Parts: sequence; C-alpha cells; structure tokens
Amino acid sequence: MSDFDACRAAVRAAAERDDASAVHEALASVPELSWAVELLRPLPEYLRLRTRLRADEAYRQAETEQQRAANLYLRVSESPELAALGPRELEDVVRAAVARKASAAACERAIGRVQLPWVLLDVLPDDARHRLLRHCAERYHDAETPEQRDQAVVLHAMASAGRPDDLMAADRQRLLAGWAGNVQYTLESYDAAWVELASGRQIPSSLGAEIRRAYHDSQPIRTTASREVLRLLAERHPVLNAGERWSDHALAELAKLPAAWTDVLRHAATLTSVRPGAPWARTARALLAEVEAERFLERVADWLALLGGPPTLPRERGFAYDPYNYEVARGLVWTLTFLPGHARAPRALGAVLDRALRRVPGVGPGMPKLANACATALCTMEGEAALAELARLTTRVTYKATLKILQAGLDTRARDQGLGREEIEELAVPSYGLSPQDGRRVVHFGDEAAEATAELVIDGGTAVLRWRNAAGKPVASVPAAVRRDHASRLKELRAEVKEINATLGAVARRLDRALLTRRSWPAQVWRERYLEHPLVGTVARRLLWTLDGTACRHTDGALRDLTGEPVTGQGTVRLWHPVGRPVEEVMAWRRRLEDERITQPFKQAHREVYLLTDAERRTATYSNRFAGHILGQHRFRSLAAQRGWHDAELRICHHDTSYPPAVRELSEWGLRAEYWVRGEGESGNAPTTDSGAYTLLATDQVRFYPIDAPGNTISSEGRQGFCMPGPEKVDPVPLEEIPARVLSEVLRDVDLFVGVASVAGDPTWQDGGPGGHYARYWSSVGFGELSETARTRHDLLARLLPRLAIGDRCHVEGRFLHVKGDLHTYRIHLGSGNVLLDSGDRYLCVVAKSEPSSSPHVYLPFDGDWTLSVILSKALMLADDTRITDPVLLEQLRG
Repeated sequence: MSDFDACRAAVRAAAERDDASAVHEALASVPELSWAVELLRPLPEYLRLRTRLRADEAYRQAETEQQRAANLYLRVSESPELAALGPRELEDVVRAAVARKASAAACERAIGRVQLPWVLLDVLPDDARHRLLRHCAERYHDAETPEQRDQAVVLHAMASAGRPDDLMAADRQRLLAGWAGNVQYTLESYDAAWVELASGRQIPSSLGAEIRRAYHDSQPIRTTASREVLRLLAERHPVLNAGERWSDHALAELAKLPAAWTDVLRHAATLTSVRPGAPWARTARALLAEVEAERFLERVADWLALLGGPPTLPRERGFAYDPYNYEVARGLVWTLTFLPGHARAPRALGAVLDRALRRVPGVGPGMPKLANACATALCTMEGEAALAELARLTTRVTYKATLKILQAGLDTRARDQGLGREEIEELAVPSYGLSPQDGRRVVHFGDEAAEATAELVIDGGTAVLRWRNAAGKPVASVPAAVRRDHASRLKELRAEVKEINATLGAVARRLDRALLTRRSWPAQVWRERYLEHPLVGTVARRLLWTLDGTACRHTDGALRDLTGEPVTGQGTVRLWHPVGRPVEEVMAWRRRLEDERITQPFKQAHREVYLLTDAERRTATYSNRFAGHILGQHRFRSLAAQRGWHDAELRICHHDTSYPPAVRELSEWGLRAEYWVRGEGESGNAPTTDSGAYTLLATDQVRFYPIDAPGNTISSEGRQGFCMPGPEKVDPVPLEEIPARVLSEVLRDVDLFVGVASVAGDPTWQDGGPGGHYARYWSSVGFGELSETARTRHDLLARLLPRLAIGDRCHVEGRFLHVKGDLHTYRIHLGSGNVLLDSGDRYLCVVAKSEPSSSPHVYLPFDGDWTLSVILSKALMLADDTRITDPVLLEQLRG
C-alpha cells in the first residue's frame, strides 16, 4: 500500500466513526499537504466543517510555528477563506507548503489566488521559486483559455522577483497596458513592470506615471516590487510626469538643455525627508555647479510659477495634483536655497508657497507639504530678501501649519538679533531703491543716445510703471525696443513691481491688525521705520496717528492736526483709533480725507465703532447681536482666518464629533473671543458637500474668556449646545469689563463674517436655497435693518454721491441707495447689495463679479469694502440701464 493509500484509509476510518478530531490528525500528518486537500474534498460537508473547526482550535493551541503553519494550511486548504487572510497568516501557509516539500502546484494554490507578491519574495527559497517558475511556464503553454494564460503570466511575474526574462514579454506588455488606470487595485502590475524594466524594455508612459503617483500618494503602496520599479523608472523614464502645465513646460525645455539640468531634477526627486540631510545637500551643490546658477533660478522659477491648475492629460480620479511631480517640486524648492547671494530665490519660494496653498474645493489647500517645504526652506536662508519674504508671508498666510513655521522662523530671527517680533517685521521691509521723499524710482533701458525709461511710482497705494520713450515722451505701453532688446530686465522689473505690491499689502494688513494692540513707538523710531521709509512711508502718510495724544496726519511735509497746525515733539506715537475719540473729531477727519481724496489702505477714519448695547448689558456675559444668521461654512472659515481667527476644524455632518467655536486669541489683553457657530440642518437632511462637510453654519453668541480658560465644544449634532468638557468650568468675562477697543474690533470682525458670508447676500438664493427652507431668512436679512458697517456705507454715500457722475440719478434713503435709470427706478440694499425694482418691489437678480470694480474714476476713502464696491458697480450699471446687454438681466427688466 502506498503512503497516499494509507493516509486515505486512515481518513476514511475516522470519517466512518464521524470523528472530526481523528480526521484532522490523519490529515495533519500527511507528507504532502496537497494530499490533505484531495482527501478532505470527498468528505460530507458537515464533517469537512467540523474538521476545519478542529484545525482552527489546533492552530491557536499549536506549540511550534511548523505545527501552527500546518494547521492553518489545513484550515484554509479548500481556499474559500484564502483571500481573507492577512500577510502574516498567508506567510504561514506558504512556509508550511515549503517546509513539507509540497509540490509547485501546492505553492500556486496558496499564493496564486491572492495578490501579495511580497510573500513570495520574502518566503520562497530559490529552489521552490524555480519550481514554481517552471510550473508557470508549463501552465502558460498548456493554457486552454485566455484567463488561464493570464493567470500563468501574473504568477510567473510574481515569482520572477524582477529577474530579466523574455518569456511571456508580449503578454506582460498587453496586461500592463490594460491595467492603466487601476494600478492601486492591481498589485500584480508592479511585478510585471519590474520584469519588463529589468529586462531592458519600457512600459507604457501613462502606466509609469500612474505607478509614480500611487507610490507618492497619501496611502502609498510600498513593496519591494514598487520600490524597484520606482528606481528603474527614475533611470529610464522622463524626470517628470507629463500632464500638468508646469511639468509639460519643464520637459519641453529640458529636452533642449544640457543633461546636467536633468541630473539636478533627478536628484530633486530623491528627497524623501522633511528637510535635506548633509549628503543630499552636498550632491545638490555639486550638481548645481554644472549649470548656470542665474539661468537655473530663472527657469525653475518660471516652471514652478505654473504649478496648479487643471491637468493637461487625463489621469485617474482622486488626484487634484500629481503627487510625484509635487515631490520633485519640493526637491527643487530646497535646491534653490543652495544658490547663495541670489535675492530672487526667496521671492520665487514665496510665489510657490502662495500657489501651493491655493484651495481645492472640498479638499482645502492643494499642496500643503510643498507650502511647508517652502516655509521651512525660507527659514534657513540668510539675508534681507529672505527675511522680507518671511515677514510678508506671515501677514498673508492663513493655513495654520504653514503659518506656524513662518512665525517660528521670524521669532528665531528676532531672537538672534535681540529684537521683538514686531520690530523684526518692521525692519524687514526693503526699500526697493525707492526715493525716501516721494517713493519713486527711475529705471533706464539702453544707452544714453537712445534710452527708454520706466518710472516706478506708488499711485494710490499700488506700484505702477510709467514709461517714456527715447525722446522722453510719455507712452502708454512698454516701448518696442525695451520688449525686444531688454526682455529679461523687463521681466525682472515686472516681477519686482508685483513683489512691491505684495509688500504694500503686507504692511497694510500688519497695521490694520495693530489697531487691536497697544503698539506704540518713540517718535524718532517711528519716523525712521514708517514716515521716512521709502515704501512704508507711502502707507504711513495716508493714515492717522497720535503724537502724545494729539491726532495728526502727514501733509505738506509735516505732521499736522485738524486745524493744519504742525504737531511736533519727541514723545510717543500710536495709531489713531475712533474708539474713545470725540464724534466731532472722527467726522472732521472723515470729511478732511474725502475733501483731499485720500484713500486709506484700510478703514481707519471710517472704521465702524461697536459700543455696548442695552441688550448686551442685560445678557451681561454674551452678545446676541450676530446670532441667528446662516453663513456659508467655507467662506466663513476663509474670512475668519484672514482676520486672525482660528476655526479649528471643518464641521462634518453624520460624524458625532465635538467641535470648538471659532476663536481669536488676544494675548496682549489676556482674553479669548469666541463666536459660537454650528453646522446647520438636521442630520440626514443638512446641506453638505460631497465629502460630507456642512455647507451652512448657524450662528449664536459672541463671548469672551480668560485666554487660558478651557475651551468650549459642541456636538456635531448640536444636541446639548456649547459647553466646557471636563471638571473645570470658567465663567465668561462680563462684557462691561472688556476694553472698549477690544469689544469693538471683535464685533467688527463678526459683522464682517455675517455681512460677507451670509446667504442673505447671495442673489442666487432668492428661492430660499436647498428645499426653500431659508426664503424667510434671505428676505428678512437681505432687505432688513442695517448693521453698523451698512450704516457707515449709508453716511459715506450720502456725502460722496453729489461728487459722482451719476449723483443726479441717485440718493440715499433709509436702508437703500435709490437709482433712477431710463427703464426703471431701483433700490439697492446697503447691507446685502440686493436689488429691488421700485415697481412692485420686484427682485432683480444681479450677480456680482468675483472682484467687482465700481469704476477707476470713482473715489473711495478706503480700500477693502467688497460689498460697497458691489453696490457702486450695480448703481453705475443701473443708472445707464438702456446700455445693459446681458440677456438674463434684460429678460428680468422686461418682466
């Protein structure tokens, strides 16, 4: 009797006794595990089940790894459960097959039905692998169906472990082409690609790009095969994936440039750490020595300026940007830091950081890792240009992780120089070669006999270029000779103008935020850093200040008060704020600025003042002034970040999670302001984005707490309202104890959030939004009582209208700006900007542009009131309604 027959007799005898334990013992002792599969199959189903259960118990109780592996193999030998095994258990199965000298067919049974190639690589010894490869070749040649042939190709590639092989090459290429678009779900593609690349053949370029993306994704596939494929792709495929504007542009230029340029990019692609180590940096410097530094900086800055935007080639879903290209860009960012003495490098990094933080709908910042790399790299760079870029970005960036890096870098610089953060920010502003007297600079192009000039001036808070030709005659555009003969210098000058405007914006934002601080300067220091600074002076001279308490503004070469008398002295200078100043003084300064047509960089003289109301005295510890509103969540969060508030988390529906309110920490005052907002709508019916985030928020109270008090939270389902978790409870600070300026500035922020983010200001919500649920809110707020900001618009328009070309067609009355057109008379609400036709109070849907412009000829005494610009844009259009050509508007007007 053969060994197999003896085993079969023992199994049959145990089965006749209906003894599952005896069946299990007989099967577990067979010399070939493949025999166990064959002997188990004829048994009754109930006995097979009980035998597998006994094997399951034995697996847990086995004392040795070999016994555990054998029992596990027996448990899954019929294979329905095989696909459910994890890598560790499957490894046990394979080890059992190898240890018991199972046939190649048994190995195939254990491995071929699941996609876990690393098991083969880590477990199979060479002799077993070779047997399996021979078995695959036999199956390949004997296959009766395409499916069997493909199974043999896949298993052969898995067992090959990257060994070069021409057998089955055409079939591997066919399968690789078919797997494009599904790499993340077909792990065997890595093994097939590995064999093809190791054999010196190419794989489809789209598949190579997809493999790179999958490897650098947020949930990457990291196996021996994938790592080897990435290494071979780096050697043989283009250094960037095609399909994005920046990579397409770079690849086209690299094809014409020396190979040393491509070597730099290949090295950039190898950066895997947050910041480069010394060996990586040494190699980068050595490679940079082979290219022209000035030209390299210019080209790379041009490439990275094209980051973002829609793909130029189709790619698999889920990738807003190509993560592989994104990693190369990160390496290039660090490479630019090794170009010493190039002041343009920090500017280039700042531009990349801005682009990297552009928001992707439903996702957030598009490339936060790249933004953080730019911030970290800037912090390592020496020189005034890097410091100036850090200072600019800290006023502009709102993404918390990146802002934290930038602020830490500035703090380090300040500490190194023994200065405070505010001082280092003030000293970091460059002069850009502007004249201290008038903020101008002349740039010459060409020789003395035939030169054109560009005059760089700050006009109304914006840097512009004014051109003269070789004859000295003013011209409206760039002279042709400059475009032709000095293209590089022209490009650099335009980039500098753009940077100056960004710096002007940063200075204005910093001073706007300073209105909520106790910041002061000795008069001489203030003159040096502000009034006499070539660039900052163009901002400072449009603002109001106090010198030892006396309000003044710089005009006619000196600081002067309202009467025009010079204000002198060496005392203390502070920014003027309307809180605490006499109403007569505030109104007089407003009229003075309007009469002199001065546009302030932000609302200062016309700044709204929010005083404590009787209702707030009654509630004592909270304000309901801005409760009961419906805001767009994403717009609210963007505005809050711009104003220095921290709204910690995007509120997600269907997740029972606790969320904090929006907060603004006022460290100088020892306070924390909270605006209580929650997701709007019942779970299951709430309007949400595709990712499950609430699209709308409902607003509640504004409160103040000591800055170190525990934070409040609310359930995402809003069941119990806001409360302080934990045992420690701290009462809010009574509103009457909040300094008047702090209360006013915080409520002004909240008024801005409501005024801009409320759905009542959206003309497309006339139908009440989703399900029509918000029709009453839209109507009552969109045409209701005016907020403090809207009342400021009312007073300003009443004074400005007589000076406008449409002044005889407009007047302000109550809550509206009334506009008389040739076809109709209109009313524009001063809070929302919504429009009604006088005849029948019919609503007119006028959708504003994303960046409205009332007119270049309409003077406003401050920048930054988006809604006021919308109102004036609509008024100018409606006053001349016979020239309207928009078909949607015309249809409404005909009614």
